Amino acid sequence: MLEIEGLSRQFNGRPVLRQVSLQLHAGEYVAVVGESGVGKSTLLNLIAGLDRPDTGRLALDNIEYARLDEDALTRLRRDKLGFVFQAFHLLPHLTVIQNVALPLWLQGINGDAASTPAHQLLDAVGLGDRAASWPRELSGGEMQRVAIARALVHRPRLVLADEPTGNLDPANGAKVIALLGERIRQAGAIGILVTHSLEAAASTDRVLRLTASGLLT
Repeated sequence: MLEIEGLSRQFNGRPVLRQVSLQLHAGEYVAVVGESGVGKSTLLNLIAGLDRPDTGRLALDNIEYARLDEDALTRLRRDKLGFVFQAFHLLPHLTVIQNVALPLWLQGINGDAASTPAHQLLDAVGLGDRAASWPRELSGGEMQRVAIARALVHRPRLVLADEPTGNLDPANGAKVIALLGERIRQAGAIGILVTHSLEAAASTDRVLRLTASGLLT
């Protein structure tokens, strides 16, 4: 279960996120929508442990973020989270298949135990023939699909996706959204999708609106 209570964050004295509270259980897949600047990406960064809130409480599977040092937060992300960034964050010195397998390598999983699920995910996102390519050889949409495969390969407990269809054409966007929902539900994971796409939001179990006042409704 993911528990969020009274989460707030400000930057340079300007409130970006105000008193957000939410509980999500295993198997729930939700979309977070709202106008630009209301703190959607900030919320994801806090949930991922990439930033610390000014006030409020975060816990995943009864693990309290506030009690974790930076090394422990890194292990939490490694073992329990999958994150699809808007900017891809693929490693340029690794091939496509190596980028996808990376979360498994970080868990000490190597050989066929890493390459087999990595190839399966690449096939699922339509890039099975690009396994040996380098990120610089891919289009923006292809890099996004690699990032999605990487986020899912280690079967995380929590999947966070920040505008995952922003660089995809409608056909590939629909495939990726369907894949995200399918894998999240199959694994009994929690999924949070931040999106401006009404079609993508409609694929989730429920839609939450983040407003300037910080309320999710």
